[in-house]
Amino acid sequence: MKTLQALTRPNIWRLQPYSSARDEYKGQAASVFLDANENPYNTPNNRYPDPLQWELKKNLGRLKHIEPEHIFLGNGSDEAIDLLFRAFCEPREDNVVAIDPTYGMYQVCADINEVEYRKVLLDDRFQFSAESLLRAADEHTKLIFLCSPNNPTGNDLDADEIDRLLRRFDGLVVLDEAYNDFSDAPSFLSRLDAYPNLIVLQTFSKAWGCAAIRLGMAFASADIIGILTKIKYPYNVNQLTQNQALEMLHRYYEIERWVDMLKKERGRLEQVFATLPCVTKVFPSDANFFLVRVTDAVRIYNYLVGEGIIVRNRHTVSLCGNCLRITVGTRMENDALVTALQKYKI
Repeated sequence: MKTLQALTRPNIWRLQPYSSARDEYKGQAASVFLDANENPYNTPNNRYPDPLQWELKKNLGRLKHIEPEHIFLGNGSDEAIDLLFRAFCEPREDNVVAIDPTYGMYQVCADINEVEYRKVLLDDRFQFSAESLLRAADEHTKLIFLCSPNNPTGNDLDADEIDRLLRRFDGLVVLDEAYNDFSDAPSFLSRLDAYPNLIVLQTFSKAWGCAAIRLGMAFASADIIGILTKIKYPYNVNQLTQNQALEMLHRYYEIERWVDMLKKERGRLEQVFATLPCVTKVFPSDANFFLVRVTDAVRIYNYLVGEGIIVRNRHTVSLCGNCLRITVGTRMENDALVTALQKYKI
């Protein structure tokens, strides 16, 4: 791996971050707060939130077996993705490499930051090889993006190839594990110490049932987390979000129950979809969704909209011709979808 200074944009490396009032306070005993121009009324929402979310990170760290210094929390995973571009990629000079198809925000952030985005097509099993990604990289490649389980294909990426890429690439590898809770494959969080160039993304939006609170997680070396913390907005995670996340951490048993139910429903739906006349292929999934190839994706999508059922049409995505992406819902929602497709006339 190149040194972190060599990977970081020079202006970011030199940057003196904004110091908020709560950064300077550092938790000393106090009862009168006249430092941040806050309104003294409307407790508790009148006070700025902890800019570094220490209580939440400590509780999350205990669950994930990660020290708080290795955790970045952001306004959804999208904030962490955008900050990675801003921290490490010089506009109109550096590039990133990513598998294709995958989550669309990687390319959106690249385009916003004027960073070249190089796609490497997956094979017919929706798998990648480290060699193919390395061939697409050059001395200006700062980041390689992987998503496992991948979106929209739903499958886990080959762990041996991920290991191979981490060993051979001298930049940073970003592994998005947004759907890992639904997979039987272990998270790569346990390998952070082995790979200083690894950044793992996770989210409260999927298994945790908290898409509305917009809370994403990035796990990496303390030095990488320090760079992201230096350039984030001072109070990027509001107090209401922090409170709700803390509550969900105390209800982790419920998240485990939700995950178990959704995995069972996924298996049931995959079996039912295999019998539908309009479905030509059901792709195996390790996520809370699955991809199906149908006889006419555009027509079936529009038919379902007319029935008040919204799925995702992935027909125009690489390798996904005539494919729909189906999120696993409640038993009642899933049955409504199946009933509608059973009535569909090819």
